[in-house]
Amino acid sequence: MTARVVVVGGGLAGIAAAVRLADTGAVVTLVEARARLGGATYSFPREGLSYDTGQHVFLRCYDDYRSLLRRLGTETATTIQPRLTMPVLTPGGHRHALRRSGLPAPLHLAGTVLGYGALSRRERLHAVRAATALRGVDPDDPATDAQSFGSWLERHGQSRAAIDRLWGLIAIAALNVHPHDASLALAARVFRTGLLERNDAGDLGIPQAPLGTLHGDAALRVLGDLGADVRLRERVTDIRPGGSGYEVATGDGELSADAVVLAVPHGRAAQLVPPEAADTSAWHQLGASPIVNVHVRYARRVTDLEFFAALDSPLQWVFDRTATSGLHHGQYLAVSLSAADAYLSRPARDVAAEVVDALATLLPDATPDTVRRVYVTREPRATFRPAPGTAALRPSPRTRLPGLALAGAWTDTGLPDTMEGAVRSGYRAADVVACSPHATDGRVTKSTEVPI
Repeated sequence: MTARVVVVGGGLAGIAAAVRLADTGAVVTLVEARARLGGATYSFPREGLSYDTGQHVFLRCYDDYRSLLRRLGTETATTIQPRLTMPVLTPGGHRHALRRSGLPAPLHLAGTVLGYGALSRRERLHAVRAATALRGVDPDDPATDAQSFGSWLERHGQSRAAIDRLWGLIAIAALNVHPHDASLALAARVFRTGLLERNDAGDLGIPQAPLGTLHGDAALRVLGDLGADVRLRERVTDIRPGGSGYEVATGDGELSADAVVLAVPHGRAAQLVPPEAADTSAWHQLGASPIVNVHVRYARRVTDLEFFAALDSPLQWVFDRTATSGLHHGQYLAVSLSAADAYLSRPARDVAAEVVDALATLLPDATPDTVRRVYVTREPRATFRPAPGTAALRPSPRTRLPGLALAGAWTDTGLPDTMEGAVRSGYRAADVVACSPHATDGRVTKSTEVPI
């Protein structure tokens, strides 16, 4: 008898779990409350163009995420830098850059940090020493997770300017909190894995197609080819153990399953998971951190850069999404503001005006009179908040009930809330239910969990 598995949630974690299980021969039903797959990585139409809700980039070392793209047939719709290069702009059009060399790690970054004109010579030397010390930090040590990354940086000689103009440039985008609010363990994982242990690991990958095409549309096609039942606009209301499996209640009826993968955000998961499966009291403490994105369309091209970071500005990262959106005249820049608590309650008009003015100080041609459209999109609960002590709050994919697994970037992946973490969690949850007594038969074979 072939195992029947219900996957609840159609974000990247749910997609990864569903595809992995369907590939092993399970009969998969994927239930998603929204009208599309992809979770937080989706696109929306405006005036004939396609806008991504937020700019998502990845690193060369995102092995699980890239494997999912290959399985979905969309990896060719992305590009990866031959070598990491990060343009950094300051008001007045001044440019710096962080770029790696071909030397082995960590020497591949030593030259660019020592030449980084946004810091003083003394700050650059101290930054190299701190990077060397960070290579020795154990991300898996609970004592490491209890510490603040910002406090660690201060203890290792990093000035406020160095924290803001170097470490924070990367940490805020990767962790969605400021360094002082971040777990040292997660920050160490980001910097060690992405920048300090392999010279090409941090090369940036950028989607060259709308996120909806890259993830949701492609997943719908692949799952359909595999015979999976994808149910959109259907909300799961209850999951109950029963007999040798589970009953999954939705607004449209009930589904019987041998196993269930619950791949929804932690707040929703706490509502749906059966009480006997897990202690959910800690999950609420994970909290949430917002991201705000501002989409600015100009009548003409205002920069030749594919993307850049900003210093001495309210802006953080800016991406040229002109071709991806389908725009043929002018230029469309997507501005991503992480750790954006201060922007949530502000009127969209004020946020738009601040961003347009800030772009004008960085790009001489980006004068306000050339702006044709501005859209502001907000994700109040974009990621969990990776504060010190977070590791103890994140559950493993395995629950106390055989055949019921948890997925989502908020689970214990060892990573912050990233696309890599989401896909990794989906794969691990699929492995858990594929190995459970309720979900195995001759066609669903035991898989090996992906190590951190």
